[in-house]
Order: sequence, then structure tokens, then C-alpha cells
Amino acid sequence: KSMKKFLIGIDVSKQKLDVCLIDQSGVIKEEIIIGNQPSVIYAYFKKASKEYGFGQSELLVCAEYTGRYIYPLCCACHESGVDLWLENPTQIKYRSGLKRGKNDKLDARKIAMYAKRFQDEAKLFSMPEKTIATLKQLIKERGMYMVDKGKYRGQLTDQKMFMDKDDYKRKSKRLMVFIKQLDEAISQTEEDIRVLIDSDPDLSNQFKLLRSVEGVGEQTAVKMIVETNAFKDFKDPRKFCCHAGVAPFSYTSGSSIRSRNKVSNRADKSIKALLHMGALIAATRMKGELHDYYVRKVDEGKNKMSVLNAIRAKLVYRMFAVIRNDRMYEKNYQNSLA
Repeated sequence: KSMKKFLIGIDVSKQKLDVCLIDQSGVIKEEIIIGNQPSVIYAYFKKASKEYGFGQSELLVCAEYTGRYIYPLCCACHESGVDLWLENPTQIKYRSGLKRGKNDKLDARKIAMYAKRFQDEAKLFSMPEKTIATLKQLIKERGMYMVDKGKYRGQLTDQKMFMDKDDYKRKSKRLMVFIKQLDEAISQTEEDIRVLIDSDPDLSNQFKLLRSVEGVGEQTAVKMIVETNAFKDFKDPRKFCCHAGVAPFSYTSGSSIRSRNKVSNRADKSIKALLHMGALIAATRMKGELHDYYVRKVDEGKNKMSVLNAIRAKLVYRMFAVIRNDRMYEKNYQNSLA
């Protein structure tokens, strides 16, 4: 990769961006604060390129991925043709060395220096297609409703034995109104998700292929499509297993540390939870190869959670296989080269 002439580190917050502009030698050109709006960010890129004499192709912008607050920055970079690198905050923290003190200005400088040092490893951001972006928002919205519903349901079940009957009756009546409204909202978001997938031939085909894998439900299939950007961002199932927190790693050092292999906590917990539910269903509620595998390994004395984790990984590999081969999952598939 060619080295960029100028680099910008940005610390993103809801209302503002702390910006640190440096050149290739690491000299700080300016540190300013701008508004977190696409038009403001776009105007700053034009002003900086004119003032310091570089083209948009000679600039690399690096920022921590902080969820929805980075959307204006993504739009501005996409519109102006500036390369954007969204890095994991934990990655920046642990690779930047020890730092004393913390504020937004220092964070922007730290991100800029990180970009200069590791820009050969930069993974450039590309705006997802409108359908994928909308699906992502719908999944988050549905999750929000499910969390609220769980809290209200918990009130109904947990307090029944510890409240006066009349008080509980009045409270439960009020809570049921909210639960009913949440059920309607959940149903509507799920319907919108189905309509959106059916409207896109490629996504509809991927959805059907994923659903053909035993243990993979609608939610898991949709989440896999969104999480992999329709299987464009992930090509290797092993890498996705790392992303989802189902790939075990060894923990050994010298002669004193001899821990068993275990998964990392640095993972996407939402997709991991769905994979766990799929593995649990396939292992305990469905008759088939995965159920037989689970029973056999448990009978051999294997830890149940370790076996379930292996099944989670198997689900990932099978989902990637059906997408790669563009064919439904076949339980009794025979490799022609075997």
C-alpha cells in the first residue's frame, strides 16, 4: 500500500469531532474541534486540502468505531472520496502504549499517530448498501423492543409472590398494555425485515440457503447477512468464528501457565448468542448429525459447553459453505472427490 501524505485522527462524540491532522513525518499540523455533521466535515476536508496542498487521495482518516455516532463521518468521507479507516477502540488502546491522562484532544492525537504507524494494515471502510444498512437498523430496533419486553415480563413473574394481590393485579394490567404494544412493534419490524429481504434477489437467496442449515433460524440468518455484509466482508469462516467468539485459543506461558484452550471475550456477543441458541436446538431438540455428535462427545466425557461451542463453529462453517457453493444444505452430502 502507498503511504498517505497526510493523516487525520478523529475522536468521535455525539455533537463534535476532535480532529488532529499530521503529515507523514508525524508533525502535527493542526488540532481543532468541528461539528459532527456531514456538511461540516466535508467542508473541513476541502479547507484542509486547499490550505496544506494535498489531494483527497493523499489523505487517510482514522477513527474509532463507536456505533451510530460515526455515521456523519462515513457519509462525508464517502461523498468526498477520502479513505476512511474505522478501527476497533481496543486495538488502538493496546497498541498505542502507556498513556497518562485522557481527554478528547489527546485521544485524537493518539489515533492520528496510530494511523501513521500502522497505516499499512489499514482496512478501508466502504458504505454498505442501503438494504444492508436498513436491515441493521431494524435488527437493532427489534432488539430494543425485546429488551423492554423482557423487563416488563420480569416484573410480572418476579413480583407476583411478593405483592398484595390487588396491587399486583392493577400493576399487571398496566404492564400488559405495554407488552401488547411491544409485541405489535416486534411483529411489525419482523415483517419489515421479511419484506426487505424478499425485495432483494441476492439477499433472498442467501436467506434461503442459510435457513436450510439445521439449527439456523430466521434471526440467525438475517444477523449473519448483516454481520458479514452479505458475505462480502468475511470470506474465511475461521475469521468469522474469531469475530463471533467461538474460536478457541491456547493460553500458555513458560512452565507456570497451562490453561486449557478457551474462547476470547473480545467478540460480537449478539451473533454469539444466536449461534449458541442454534447450537443448543440442533444438539438437543433436533434429530440429526449434530445431535448424534453432541451425545457422542458428552458420553466420552467432554464438557457440554465445549461440545456446544464446537457445534457453534460447525454451524458457521456450514453457513459459509452453502453461500460459497450456492446450494442448499444437504444432510447426506457426499463429496465427489472422496
